[in-house]
Amino acid sequence: MRTQVAIIGAGPAGLLLAHLLRRAGLDAVVLERRDRDYVEGRVRAGVLEQVTVDLMNDLGLGKRMRAEGLVHTGTNIAADGELFRIDMAELTGGSTVMVYGQQEVMKDLFDAAEPRGVQIIFDAEDVALHDIDSAKPHVTWRKDGFEHRLDCDFIAGCDGYHGVSRAAIPADVLKTFERVYPFGWLGVLAEVPPCDHELIYSNHDRGFALASMRSPTRSRYYIQCGLDEKIEDWSDERFWDELCLRLGPEAGARVTRGASFEKSIAPLRSFVSEPMRHGRLFLAGDAAHIVPPTGAKGLNLAASDVVMLAEALTEHYQEGSDAGVNGYSARALARVWKAERFSWWFTGLTHRFPDRDGFDRKMQVAELAYMRGSRAAQVTLAENYVGLPLV
Repeated sequence: MRTQVAIIGAGPAGLLLAHLLRRAGLDAVVLERRDRDYVEGRVRAGVLEQVTVDLMNDLGLGKRMRAEGLVHTGTNIAADGELFRIDMAELTGGSTVMVYGQQEVMKDLFDAAEPRGVQIIFDAEDVALHDIDSAKPHVTWRKDGFEHRLDCDFIAGCDGYHGVSRAAIPADVLKTFERVYPFGWLGVLAEVPPCDHELIYSNHDRGFALASMRSPTRSRYYIQCGLDEKIEDWSDERFWDELCLRLGPEAGARVTRGASFEKSIAPLRSFVSEPMRHGRLFLAGDAAHIVPPTGAKGLNLAASDVVMLAEALTEHYQEGSDAGVNGYSARALARVWKAERFSWWFTGLTHRFPDRDGFDRKMQVAELAYMRGSRAAQVTLAENYVGLPLV
């Protein structure tokens, strides 16, 4: 087989890139080691930045998102139970976020793929990248007991943190930066109405909590927990009790309890690998960086990565210029590090760290009090939350 761009991974980064390249008239083949049901069924992000919403609309994939997604013009912070609101739209000149789950984004991307001629090969096992330093890279894999080979001009590694793409970059070239947090998020999904029409981020003496949603009838709630805790130790009753306590009396009183149908514990980390391009290989999305979910940046960073990458590849083929290709890594990383900074800062502001003392706790309380009374502080949070512009 032969194509212009081989895309490894059919998650948000890979599928968005495939649609962008197809629209530009470029050929691409997407290789995915799982099947569609698995990829589409993964419970992940739920808040889309303005940039991501605009991208879905620009690709002609936003019809269902506009009908079913929930536009949020603000968000709420609770400090030991006392709520205050950040009016993001007013503070940023009209920018908002959209609550629309990654599962729904993936359904829209998959449904449009075949009609638009986006080629996806599922169940591709033992994917390997070859000759990424040469002008003629290729990819091999196994499917249905047979070996396959795809020759290409470029490879886009969109296969996540545990994928093969980043590992293909030589160790003496790749630099990684990581911060592992000493806690995780225990999250539940329940078919109950949300306790508020906007998200609530809660900093409580017992730890962080987040009240979120996926629809007017489906709620997504999280609480900070230890990394050694087990899901089976958290009955629904225990979870609801702890959530309501951390949200405070005002928000906690509005929580509708019900049976959870999904419950999981996710560790938190910040991770960046540099460079995001080596030879004919580009990294995008979780293959290059991970953010703690506090700032809702994971899916959105994947979207901004592939917008930049698609622009660079289109410039290469249509204008004969490699300026975008050569500048992709530096351009993408500039936005990545700003999002990493915001996610790290927001996590530090809202969570309890076991190795911090009373002074650190007082600093958290003081910063939250400052934010409550300072428009400048609220602008800083709001413009980062809705997403910084592409540069």
